[in-house]
Amino acid sequence: MKIQLAHKFEDIISIENLLSAWREFIRGKRNKRDVQEFSLQLMDNILELHYELTNHTYRHSSYQAFNISDPKPRNIHKANVRDRLLHHAIHRILYPFFNKTFISDSYSCRLNKGSHRAMNRFRCFSYKISRNHTQTGWVLKCDIKKFFASIDHDILVRILEKYISDQDIRWLLERVIRSFQTSSGRGLPLGNLTSQLFCNIYMNEFDQFMKHKTKARYYIRYADDFVIFSENYDQLIGLRPLLKDFLERQFNLLLHPQKIFIKALAAGVDFLGWVHFLDHRVLRTATKRRMLKRIAETQSAETIISYLGLLQHGNTFKIKKQLYFNIDI
Repeated sequence: MKIQLAHKFEDIISIENLLSAWREFIRGKRNKRDVQEFSLQLMDNILELHYELTNHTYRHSSYQAFNISDPKPRNIHKANVRDRLLHHAIHRILYPFFNKTFISDSYSCRLNKGSHRAMNRFRCFSYKISRNHTQTGWVLKCDIKKFFASIDHDILVRILEKYISDQDIRWLLERVIRSFQTSSGRGLPLGNLTSQLFCNIYMNEFDQFMKHKTKARYYIRYADDFVIFSENYDQLIGLRPLLKDFLERQFNLLLHPQKIFIKALAAGVDFLGWVHFLDHRVLRTATKRRMLKRIAETQSAETIISYLGLLQHGNTFKIKKQLYFNIDI
């Protein structure tokens, strides 16, 4: 029996929670036209949303689609302000509960986690597996193909039902989940705050399998990228078909065939934009080229300062020297 969410539907849709969600939502968005228009009649809009939710007449609106390069092309779907406000209200109640169910080595879209902590954990596991660089350590790295687009709505709803007994909350979450699809019954929009949480809930089932069924002590996941460390190469070879079968059979997810590999730590492992070696990490070549190209195009001090912050997390002396001396800040 899974632990159960103690909150009720009224906790999510209450005027107090919607107002608190609004204060969180508008940070950094006050100058956006759609946000300003919604705020002109803020209480009327919130009261109307509360009424629709209370009476189960709420319908999620359609999405505005646009493309970004991050660095690879991504299709973002943006909901209207009212729906995004509701996403924040849902997230405020669900995140603290579900975050307690996640393993410690899941790092994406969680407070006090993030990519830098994931990379530091990678270094920690590297030391342990290689016994402080005295023996060969191996890493199995995997990536899920078209992760957000492949999330199965029915499977996600069933997972949520294990933790949530309140039928009204289930109704609301299913409204949000089924408001978007990339193919029949599949896909979550990259632009939703709730999508980040839903993906972690979805993949937590896999995280638990890794920790408790395969007994993988040295496992790290960030979104759809994950790595497993071992001092035994054959063990990782044997693990690959188990992972592939579990993801396909339980979650309708496919491992990306071009992004599965086993490498020795000493050879360098590409993870989260950096190539990790035993005693240092360097920026991925493609990331470095993209960074220098953007700086050359913008000549923006803010952009350079932002990248200098990124470069603090690895061996990047030459790149930082180039920024300091070859770019007019």
